[in-house]
Amino acid sequence: MSKIIQGVQLSKAYQQGPQQLKILRSIDISVESGEAICILGQSGAGKSTLLHILGTLDRPDQGQLYFSGQNLLQMKDDDLSKFRSEHMGFVFQFHHLITEFSALENVLIPCRIAGDDLNLSRVKATELMYFMGLGERMHHFPSELSGGELQRVAIARALIRKPQILFADEPTGNLDSVTSQRIQDLFFQLKERLNLTLVVVTHDLNFASRFSKVYKMKDGEWVT
Repeated sequence: MSKIIQGVQLSKAYQQGPQQLKILRSIDISVESGEAICILGQSGAGKSTLLHILGTLDRPDQGQLYFSGQNLLQMKDDDLSKFRSEHMGFVFQFHHLITEFSALENVLIPCRIAGDDLNLSRVKATELMYFMGLGERMHHFPSELSGGELQRVAIARALIRKPQILFADEPTGNLDSVTSQRIQDLFFQLKERLNLTLVVVTHDLNFASRFSKVYKMKDGEWVT
């Protein structure tokens, strides 16, 4: 396997009045293509900040970030946004769906933004939603869907443009235990079916135990 994401000495801090709050402290991380890794830690550990930096949603104060050897931090914001939409997908704890759009229309949003052929995209979206058990629900609106269904729609939206890597930030944190287990199963099914690289942030020890590689974080640093 080859490295798809590599972070070198990533640091991030925020100013709080006269004090500087250090969120990440010289973090090194390397993710192989096709790998599934988990970043585990309690709230405030810095794990979400790290995921946002790895996914280029935020920039570090110091350090370097490489995607298949390319230094992403040297790219301009517009170019980086285009790169992100082509290679990365994101799932968060809350689904962030547009309430006025049907499930299918929500999944198609990234394709519309990118200017993809909508007829072809609609075919791909339909196939993806059937695979995820949403075939009979794709024309329903978010208010008509359960919590698990809403998160499945959000996952489909993240995958519609076939990213190489999927980032997930507490993707089961807002779900009951039964639904959470089903969503966890889905992530691993999708990883195998789509040959995804998977980076998941969680504080759930049971979810973390399913990963072959787990990074534990506390106070912006790796711990053993």
